[in-house]
Amino acid sequence: MAEFILKALVRAKGIEGMFHIESAAVSTEEIGNPIYPPAKRCLNQHGVLFDNGKRARQVTGEDYGRFDSIICMDSSNLRLIKRIIPDDPQKKIHLMMAYTGVGRDVADPWYTGDFEQTFQDLLEGCEAIIAGL
Repeated sequence: MAEFILKALVRAKGIEGMFHIESAAVSTEEIGNPIYPPAKRCLNQHGVLFDNGKRARQVTGEDYGRFDSIICMDSSNLRLIKRIIPDDPQKKIHLMMAYTGVGRDVADPWYTGDFEQTFQDLLEGCEAIIAGL
């Protein structure tokens, strides 16, 4: 959801050409799977466009060189990404909600079932990223 929310925000500002935005998982559990249907419904309810062809992939060590920022949704993701990318000399790896000045995790709908709360957290985080440009 974060990928498509951030893409929608940069598109609305007319600055999408300045960014390459992708999402990836820290685990192998969902590799190859499409966007989870409740996430699609939530994005649709908010009018956020998404790519139906999107398939989950896992973060790789090479991603560190490919991206200026790597944003984790929660402390568990942060801990797991350090197994894939053990060193962060350029300080590229951050928690999403840190951009808002709050050091908490994005609500995880896998555990809460509340995709709307997750959407709101992601929107707040993505808006803070854009505001900080």
